[in-house]
Amino acid sequence: MKKTLKDHGATNYSIFLNKENGELFAYLEVPNINQYNQIAQTPICKKWWKYMEPLMKTHPDYRPVTLDLKEVFHLD
Repeated sequence: MKKTLKDHGATNYSIFLNKENGELFAYLEVPNINQYNQIAQTPICKKWWKYMEPLMKTHPDYRPVTLDLKEVFHLD
């Protein structure tokens, strides 16, 4: 999965777990969103989604339920 992420342009990727409510938060940087979105078609990504399903909300095909967040503050 790590190689596939890198092959699809992912950098600076972290997943955080809120132990109190089981919620996952992922932070990911990608220079080309179209290149990155192709990762969903790879067998390893689909396998990863199924593996992670007990830990996160998913759609029937095991894609994670995601929510885009609006950045409201950034400190350089």
